[in-house]
Amino acid sequence: MNATENPPSGEREVYSVARLNREVRRLLESGFARIWVEGEISNLARPPSGHLYFTLKDASAQISCALFRNRALRLGFPLDNGAQVLAQAQVSLYEPRGNYQLIVDRLEPVGDGALRRAFEALKQQLQAEGLFAPEHKRPLPAWPRCLGVITAPGGAAIRDVLTVLKRRFPALPVIVYPTLVQGAGAPAGIVAALERAQRHGQCDVLLLTRGGGSLDDLWPFNEASVARAVHACQVPLVSAVGHEIDFVISDFVADARAATPSAAAELLSPDSEQLERRFAQIRVTLGAHLRRTLRQRRERLHWLLGRARLCSPTRRLQQQSQRLDELRQRLLRAWRHAQVRRRSRLQAAAARWRQQHPGARVQALAAATTELAQRLGYCINIQLSARREQLAGLSRALDGISPLATLRRGYSITRVDGRIVRRATETRVGDKLETRLAQGRVISEVCEVKG
Repeated sequence: MNATENPPSGEREVYSVARLNREVRRLLESGFARIWVEGEISNLARPPSGHLYFTLKDASAQISCALFRNRALRLGFPLDNGAQVLAQAQVSLYEPRGNYQLIVDRLEPVGDGALRRAFEALKQQLQAEGLFAPEHKRPLPAWPRCLGVITAPGGAAIRDVLTVLKRRFPALPVIVYPTLVQGAGAPAGIVAALERAQRHGQCDVLLLTRGGGSLDDLWPFNEASVARAVHACQVPLVSAVGHEIDFVISDFVADARAATPSAAAELLSPDSEQLERRFAQIRVTLGAHLRRTLRQRRERLHWLLGRARLCSPTRRLQQQSQRLDELRQRLLRAWRHAQVRRRSRLQAAAARWRQQHPGARVQALAAATTELAQRLGYCINIQLSARREQLAGLSRALDGISPLATLRRGYSITRVDGRIVRRATETRVGDKLETRLAQGRVISEVCEVKG
């Protein structure tokens, strides 16, 4: 139950001191966001743990503060009693003593307060102008061809970037565009370096970076001229200035922000070990696919060869010749049968004639017999001519689909290692090609392949 809730009627809720302190601490930490407090350092203590404990006071009040070791190591200036500072802190409670205190995340000299206000004013101005709008952010290349680094050539930032790239992807080319990153001439130098990188056109992604420091040290990256130059840059750009807790105007304008120079190098470079594993997997998959495809093509080739043997010109001619012989035999049998039938009819007629002696009828029957014989011969000749023409047409059609006829029209068949070549990309420079023509074969060597 929360401390603000009322207990049920007739009951009384009793808190232990420890529980009460926990509830108060929770309420303080949830009720206050991180705040900035200005005051004077006093009662500064530096125990062996590396934590710093001090009192922050002004003319009428004071409050206890704790700056823990991981934050104290990032101080960019000496901290002594009497120093005027600006502290970013979280309101909390030290439970063992029940003391209200500040847990300090960041300290800046009091002079940085004016810089902080200028930072916020410029940030709001540029945001209103649309320089931070997401639609202006360009995607970073997944596979950079060349990385341009805009930084001080002898600084720790470039060393960190090169160290990470050497570990992750040493094949990535890096061009350093040197510039001042601190001091009065730094903003103009950064703008000039950005313009120089764009003119060269060698890099497809840029990194604007420097190591940590105080707000004053990082101020060149908060200048409006630098922000506008970053916004106008035509090449995707990553801003990695200072430590993880440091934010500068260029971070908001750039296409992407990295917490540190090393993190930026991680962001911009692929992992070579992961790529090697991926390539090995692709190699295995591709090999299995090629073997499967070759097996299928080999089976298809064997099937086609079998069909070619069944449909070869010689086989077709043999079948047509056999069919012609069969038709000839059938025609001869039909003719003989017709002759026998006619002869039988003639003999029967002669017998009747001999029985009846009808001279005129005999002459008529003889004339009819002669006519039928002529018609029979005529029909036989017509049938034979039709069969011959059909056979000639089939021979011409067979010759039209014959591969040999295709070769005689000027075409050729090219093989490499016994395989028929259908596309130029199936050959490589240096391959021996065997080209079959209508007469003979030509052996040649591939000098160039144009897909």
